[in-house]
Formats: sequence, C-alpha cells, structure tokens
Amino acid sequence: MNSVFQPAFLHNKHAFVTGGSSGICLAVAQQFAAFGAAVSILGRSPEKIERALPSLGPAAHGYPADVRSFDAVASALKAAHDASGEIDILICGAAGNFPASALGMSANGFKAVIDIDVLGTFNTCRAAYEYLPKPGAAIINISAAQAFRAMAYQSHVCAAKAGVDMLTRTLAIEWGPAGIRVNSVTPGAVDGTEGVRRLAPDEESRKAWMAKTALGRFASTGDIAALCLFLASPAASYITGAILVCDGGLSLA
Repeated sequence: MNSVFQPAFLHNKHAFVTGGSSGICLAVAQQFAAFGAAVSILGRSPEKIERALPSLGPAAHGYPADVRSFDAVASALKAAHDASGEIDILICGAAGNFPASALGMSANGFKAVIDIDVLGTFNTCRAAYEYLPKPGAAIINISAAQAFRAMAYQSHVCAAKAGVDMLTRTLAIEWGPAGIRVNSVTPGAVDGTEGVRRLAPDEESRKAWMAKTALGRFASTGDIAALCLFLASPAASYITGAILVCDGGLSLA
C-alpha cells in the first residue's frame, strides 16, 4: 500500500473535477495536483475558477460551464482533453442544495437540484466516456447520506442523491467490461463548507451536530479528498459500484 502513494504517483494522469472551484471538490482537485496529476476543474463561476487555479499548479486548467447543459459540458471536456490528454480520473461533484419543506419549495426549485445532481452527473459521465482510458479510468461521484437516509427539508436532495447512487451502480455494470470503475463517495458534515455553515451556523448547533457523530467531529475537506485519492489509485483497482460513506458515523445515529 505504501508504495502506491508516493509523491507524484499520479504523474502523467489527468483529473477532471466538476464543482472543483470550491469546497470539497476543490480540496479533491488540490489533493490530485499534490500527487502529480494535471487537473482540470469545471464550475459555473469564472471568478471562482480563477481564484482556485493558482492552488492547482501550472498544469491546471479551468472551464466555466453549467453541468445541466450537455453541450456545455461536452465542449469543456473536449477542451480539457485537447489540453491535457485522456481523462484518467473523473470527479462529478457539482451539486445544489437549500433547506426547504416540500410544501415550501417550488417545482422549479426541486427541478434545479435534480438537474444539477442527477442530470449533471449523467451529462458529465456520458460526455466524458470517449475521453476515458479503457481500461484504467476511475469515475467518482460525490453523493450524500440523503441518498439512503430521509431528512426533513431535503426532499429534493434525497431524491437527487438516490438517483446519483443508482446511476453509479448502473454505470459500474455497463462500463465495467471496458475497464472503467465507477464509485460514489458519501461525505457527512464537512467543516468549512456552505452545507455546514447552513446546518450549524453557531457554536451551539455545531456541538449538537458533533454529538450525533460517532467520532465526535466534523470531517475536513481533506478527509474526503483522501478517500477520493484512494479510489483513484491502483489500491482500489477491484472496487466498482461501491457507495463509500465517509461521515464519521453520523448516518448511524
């Protein structure tokens, strides 16, 4: 195992990360860059992309696009392929969320989260397929515990993430014969992210959430990035169709 995670073990690899300009996915992109990968990030905000790129090294590129548009994602992937070569690692992390009851949510609000999470993940995987090495590619979809644990004020996210996980499993079956691995990572409450700022805006609520977590703390973005690094590595070469929970035991409560 130790021989796998040497400095620059991802040298000559190309990682493409949606939602990679901030939060968890920026940490994932930074982790891949630290181990030698050329990194491409996609996000809706050109300004956020520009701020993120310096932390990803001289081989990094950024592409502004909305994952809800297949054509926009396909154009970004082609540009990334032309600039940096085959896409060895694909991270689908673009997501939407806001707290709202089902009766307090518009149909458009519900649709927006479904479109970003489920349609966006499909668009990215489908458009990337021709640029993935076969065999050898690793796809990692970023999910959430709402996929398997119902939560009030999260009907849109519960439906969306359940769709992402089933898409993960289905693609693992269909694309496995080509040597493409497809897995999901399920973070819990991750400190320093917009999700935690909304869930736990003050010290009292932070302590309450930590008390629900077996390990008694929030995750760091680095915790999630480390799991993605493992899944992208040869150490995970026989893992596909898995939904790997990294939540410190929060979903056990």
